Amino acid sequence: MTFETMKNPLRPKLASGATTFGIWITLRDPGVTELVATLGIDWVVIDLEHGSLSHRDLVAHARAAKGTGVAVLTRVPSLAIDHLKRALDLGVDGVIVPYVKSAAEVEEAFRICRYPPRGERGIGGERAVHWGLRMQDYLQAADSETLVIPLIETRAASADFEAIAAVQGLETIFFGPADFSASWGHTGQWEGPGVAEDILRIKAIAARRGITSGVIGLNPGDQKRRIDQGFGMVGLGADMVFIAQGVKALMHLHRGQTYDHRGF
Repeated sequence: MTFETMKNPLRPKLASGATTFGIWITLRDPGVTELVATLGIDWVVIDLEHGSLSHRDLVAHARAAKGTGVAVLTRVPSLAIDHLKRALDLGVDGVIVPYVKSAAEVEEAFRICRYPPRGERGIGGERAVHWGLRMQDYLQAADSETLVIPLIETRAASADFEAIAAVQGLETIFFGPADFSASWGHTGQWEGPGVAEDILRIKAIAARRGITSGVIGLNPGDQKRRIDQGFGMVGLGADMVFIAQGVKALMHLHRGQTYDHRGF
């Protein structure tokens, strides 16, 4: 949560119905988060599932966002108590839990991430509590302010989504279209046959329960489509992708080639 106020800056924006914009962080240098915060981004996701980032990198990025009003989320490697509790103890605003398949797994994530009596999260003395200096402030705010966001990216999660949406405390979900497509047998496609429609079906179920949905947009046109569809969290891309796109566009320009802006 925001270090000074113990409030999650993303939650009121989502509650207002506004579209929020975020960046996926895969590079170690916290200057990346510092830069996008300066540009007015709403949230960052520090990716611990793929790539080389560590918990030490997570702390560095969280410190870079301190005082900016940018929410710091992290995608943990898996639904495991050590991954989730360590990320929360380091003071993030929320965790994205990959590859959940059922309401039972989402409930398990909440059990790990919430203090008793709802859950079984242990009390630590790390950054989240200001190394013990603001223990009571954090304990009073953590359960209500920290987002637990399941990543909907499997056929199993699709089939069980009515039950997932009923899990107590669920405020936000995020879609992973590529893995969702792969789980339907369309590996390598962003939205394979029927996947786009199923994402919108699930989003509608979530919306009826007041649950916000998020997704990454592949390009400006796709991002505009997601805004028009009512997604509350729209990812603009990942740091490495921006570098690749910028270099690719310039190389095409100077070599007299046409650059297709529709994809990566």
